[in-house]
Amino acid sequence: MATIPKVVSYEEWLHMPVAEDCIEEVVNGEIRIMPPNKWEAHSVVVDNLRRILGAQLDPKSVRVVDTVFGLVISEKPLTCRVPDLAVFRKENIVTRDGYVRSAPELIVEVLSPANTRRERAEKLQDYERVRVPEVWIVSPEARTVEVLRLEENTLTTISVLREGQLRPVHFPEAVVDIASIWEE
Repeated sequence: MATIPKVVSYEEWLHMPVAEDCIEEVVNGEIRIMPPNKWEAHSVVVDNLRRILGAQLDPKSVRVVDTVFGLVISEKPLTCRVPDLAVFRKENIVTRDGYVRSAPELIVEVLSPANTRRERAEKLQDYERVRVPEVWIVSPEARTVEVLRLEENTLTTISVLREGQLRPVHFPEAVVDIASIWEE
Protein backbone atom coordinates (compact mmCIF):
# COMPACT_ATOMS: atom_id res chain seq x y z
CA MET A 1 0.00 0.00 0.00
CA ALA A 2 1.34 3.41 -0.94
CA THR A 3 0.69 6.55 1.08
CA ILE A 4 0.59 9.99 -0.49
CA PRO A 5 2.70 12.12 1.89
CA LYS A 6 0.46 15.22 1.77
CA VAL A 7 -2.22 15.49 4.44
CA VAL A 8 -5.54 16.52 2.91
CA SER A 9 -8.51 18.21 4.50
CA TYR A 10 -12.08 17.07 4.01
CA GLU A 11 -12.77 20.06 1.74
CA GLU A 12 -9.70 19.36 -0.43
CA TRP A 13 -10.62 15.69 -0.64
CA LEU A 14 -14.14 16.46 -1.87
CA HIS A 15 -12.68 18.27 -4.89
CA MET A 16 -10.14 15.59 -5.82
CA PRO A 17 -10.78 13.42 -8.89
CA VAL A 18 -12.20 9.97 -8.19
CA ALA A 19 -9.60 7.19 -8.37
CA GLU A 20 -10.55 4.74 -11.11
CA ASP A 21 -7.82 2.09 -11.19
CA CYS A 22 -7.20 1.60 -7.48
CA ILE A 23 -8.86 1.76 -4.08
CA GLU A 24 -8.12 4.71 -1.85
CA GLU A 25 -8.69 5.08 1.86
CA VAL A 26 -7.85 8.20 3.83
CA VAL A 27 -6.46 7.76 7.34
CA ASN A 28 -5.75 10.84 9.44
CA GLY A 29 -5.61 12.92 6.25
CA GLU A 30 -3.13 10.63 4.45
CA ILE A 31 -4.37 9.02 1.24
CA ARG A 32 -3.54 5.31 1.16
CA ILE A 33 -3.58 3.70 -2.26
CA MET A 34 -4.28 -0.02 -2.34
CA PRO A 35 -3.72 -2.33 -5.30
CA PRO A 36 -6.72 -4.03 -6.90
CA ASN A 37 -7.95 -7.10 -5.05
CA LYS A 38 -6.77 -10.55 -6.13
CA TRP A 39 -9.39 -12.76 -7.71
CA GLU A 40 -9.49 -16.07 -5.76
CA ALA A 41 -8.13 -14.83 -2.46
CA HIS A 42 -10.38 -11.80 -2.23
CA SER A 43 -12.94 -10.97 -4.91
CA VAL A 44 -14.52 -14.44 -5.03
CA VAL A 45 -14.82 -14.53 -1.22
CA VAL A 46 -16.48 -11.10 -1.09
CA ASP A 47 -18.83 -12.00 -3.95
CA ASN A 48 -19.79 -15.31 -2.31
CA LEU A 49 -20.63 -13.56 0.97
CA ARG A 50 -22.62 -10.85 -0.81
CA ARG A 51 -24.58 -13.43 -2.76
CA ILE A 52 -25.26 -15.65 0.31
CA LEU A 53 -26.33 -12.78 2.56
CA GLY A 54 -28.25 -10.99 -0.19
CA ALA A 55 -30.31 -14.10 -0.95
CA GLN A 56 -31.46 -14.36 2.66
CA LEU A 57 -32.13 -10.72 3.52
CA ASP A 58 -35.10 -8.63 2.42
CA PRO A 59 -33.89 -6.19 -0.27
CA LYS A 60 -36.74 -3.82 0.62
CA SER A 61 -35.23 -3.15 4.05
CA VAL A 62 -31.59 -4.30 3.85
CA ARG A 63 -28.76 -3.32 1.53
CA VAL A 64 -25.75 -5.64 1.09
CA VAL A 65 -22.95 -3.57 -0.46
CA ASP A 66 -19.74 -4.94 -1.94
CA THR A 67 -18.96 -2.12 -4.31
CA VAL A 68 -16.30 0.43 -3.47
CA PHE A 69 -17.88 3.14 -1.33
CA GLY A 70 -16.59 5.61 1.21
CA LEU A 71 -17.52 5.25 4.89
CA VAL A 72 -16.57 8.54 6.53
CA ILE A 73 -15.23 7.95 10.03
CA SER A 74 -14.31 11.58 10.74
CA GLU A 75 -13.81 14.86 8.88
CA LYS A 76 -11.05 16.21 11.17
CA PRO A 77 -8.66 14.58 10.73
CA LEU A 78 -10.15 13.11 7.57
CA THR A 79 -10.57 9.35 7.79
CA CYS A 80 -12.61 7.45 5.22
CA ARG A 81 -12.62 3.66 5.00
CA VAL A 82 -13.63 1.35 2.14
CA PRO A 83 -15.03 -1.88 3.65
CA ASP A 84 -14.95 -5.02 1.52
CA LEU A 85 -18.61 -5.71 2.31
CA ALA A 86 -21.18 -3.93 4.44
CA VAL A 87 -24.75 -4.74 5.42
CA PHE A 88 -27.07 -1.83 6.22
CA ARG A 89 -30.65 -1.48 7.29
CA LYS A 90 -31.85 0.98 4.65
CA GLU A 91 -33.69 3.08 7.23
CA ASN A 92 -30.37 3.72 9.05
CA ILE A 93 -28.29 4.83 6.05
CA VAL A 94 -27.17 8.46 6.29
CA THR A 95 -25.23 10.08 3.43
CA ARG A 96 -23.72 13.50 2.87
CA ASP A 97 -21.59 14.74 -0.02
CA GLY A 98 -22.05 11.32 -1.64
CA TYR A 99 -20.44 9.38 1.24
CA VAL A 100 -21.95 7.16 3.92
CA ARG A 101 -21.99 8.70 7.41
CA SER A 102 -23.71 5.89 9.33
CA ALA A 103 -22.37 2.62 10.64
CA PRO A 104 -23.51 -0.54 8.89
CA GLU A 105 -24.88 -3.32 11.06
CA LEU A 106 -22.16 -5.67 9.73
CA ILE A 107 -18.80 -5.11 8.05
CA VAL A 108 -16.75 -7.87 6.45
CA GLU A 109 -13.04 -7.39 5.82
CA VAL A 110 -11.14 -9.97 3.77
CA LEU A 111 -7.46 -10.14 4.63
CA SER A 112 -4.73 -9.97 2.02
CA PRO A 113 -1.17 -11.20 2.62
CA ALA A 114 0.03 -7.58 2.48
CA ASN A 115 -2.20 -6.47 5.39
CA THR A 116 -0.23 -5.60 8.52
CA ARG A 117 -1.33 -5.96 12.14
CA ARG A 118 -1.08 -2.19 12.50
CA GLU A 119 -3.41 -1.58 9.54
CA ARG A 120 -5.90 -4.09 10.90
CA ALA A 121 -5.81 -2.49 14.38
CA GLU A 122 -6.30 1.02 12.90
CA LYS A 123 -9.24 -0.15 10.81
CA LEU A 124 -10.92 -1.85 13.79
CA GLN A 125 -10.42 1.28 15.91
CA ASP A 126 -12.10 3.33 13.20
CA TYR A 127 -15.04 0.91 13.08
CA GLU A 128 -15.30 1.19 16.88
CA ARG A 129 -15.40 4.99 16.58
CA VAL A 130 -18.53 4.86 14.42
CA ARG A 131 -20.02 2.02 16.52
CA VAL A 132 -20.12 -0.81 13.98
CA PRO A 133 -21.80 -3.55 16.04
CA GLU A 134 -20.24 -6.54 14.24
CA VAL A 135 -17.18 -7.16 12.07
CA TRP A 136 -16.10 -10.39 10.38
CA ILE A 137 -12.42 -10.72 9.51
CA VAL A 138 -12.08 -13.37 6.81
CA SER A 139 -8.70 -14.99 6.18
CA PRO A 140 -8.64 -16.85 2.86
CA GLU A 141 -5.12 -18.09 3.66
CA ALA A 142 -6.06 -19.65 7.00
CA ARG A 143 -9.66 -20.31 5.91
CA THR A 144 -10.99 -18.77 9.10
CA VAL A 145 -13.56 -16.16 10.05
CA GLU A 146 -12.99 -14.06 13.15
CA VAL A 147 -16.24 -12.66 14.54
CA LEU A 148 -15.94 -9.43 16.52
CA ARG A 149 -18.77 -7.66 18.31
CA LEU A 150 -18.95 -4.22 19.87
CA GLU A 151 -18.98 -4.61 23.65
CA GLU A 152 -18.57 -1.53 25.84
CA ASN A 153 -17.41 0.48 22.79
CA THR A 154 -14.67 -2.05 21.92
CA LEU A 155 -14.73 -4.62 19.13
CA THR A 156 -14.06 -7.89 20.92
CA THR A 157 -13.34 -11.27 19.35
CA ILE A 158 -16.26 -13.62 20.04
CA SER A 159 -14.96 -16.57 18.03
CA VAL A 160 -12.58 -17.69 15.32
CA LEU A 161 -14.17 -20.36 13.14
CA ARG A 162 -12.89 -22.75 10.48
CA GLU A 163 -16.18 -24.55 9.99
CA GLY A 164 -19.81 -24.35 10.96
CA GLN A 165 -22.20 -21.48 10.45
CA LEU A 166 -22.17 -17.73 10.87
CA ARG A 167 -25.28 -15.84 11.88
CA PRO A 168 -25.06 -12.01 11.96
CA VAL A 169 -26.32 -10.70 15.29
CA HIS A 170 -28.56 -8.06 13.63
CA PHE A 171 -29.75 -10.43 10.89
CA PRO A 172 -30.36 -13.77 12.64
CA GLU A 173 -32.45 -14.98 9.70
CA ALA A 174 -29.28 -15.15 7.59
CA VAL A 175 -27.07 -18.21 7.94
CA VAL A 176 -23.68 -18.51 6.24
CA ASP A 177 -22.07 -21.93 5.99
CA ILE A 178 -18.36 -21.20 6.31
CA ALA A 179 -17.44 -23.82 3.67
CA SER A 180 -19.55 -21.88 1.11
CA ILE A 181 -17.36 -18.79 1.53
CA TRP A 182 -14.43 -20.50 -0.20
CA GLU A 183 -16.35 -22.08 -3.09
CA GLU A 184 -15.56 -20.67 -6.51
